[in-house]
Amino acid sequence: MTNRTTFVKMLLATGALAALSACGGSRDEVKADLAASKVTTIGVNAYLWRASLDTLSFAPLVQADSNGGVIVTDWYTNPANPGERMKVSVAILDQDLRADALRVSASREVSQGGVWVASPVQAATIQKLEGIILTRARELRRDALTG
Repeated sequence: MTNRTTFVKMLLATGALAALSACGGSRDEVKADLAASKVTTIGVNAYLWRASLDTLSFAPLVQADSNGGVIVTDWYTNPANPGERMKVSVAILDQDLRADALRVSASREVSQGGVWVASPVQAATIQKLEGIILTRARELRRDALTG
């Protein structure tokens, strides 16, 4: 090997090492990357997904599809009100942490003469569930950022 070839190889190696050391980034950049909404192995926003599961943990789950972003609970009866039961569905529609990426729906039934009869769900109930999920998702993201 000639001196010129050896020199070129050393120059290239030095340049590669310099480039790699510049990629180190700061600790804050790593935290921000970990808290990014799209850093996930599931198909939807990880914070909305985790917050939805946390919020609905009171009820048994029938379906939880992280790729499709769908969570469906089984019928849940509050022990304080055994004549009423509720079923909740959550759809996460996006990978971004946004309010419009979340859709909550619910079904409610009341017992009349031992038979469950469909009954309307108050809009405020749905809004309250959405608010709880969004607040929890923001907390999870904030916690990921602050470490």
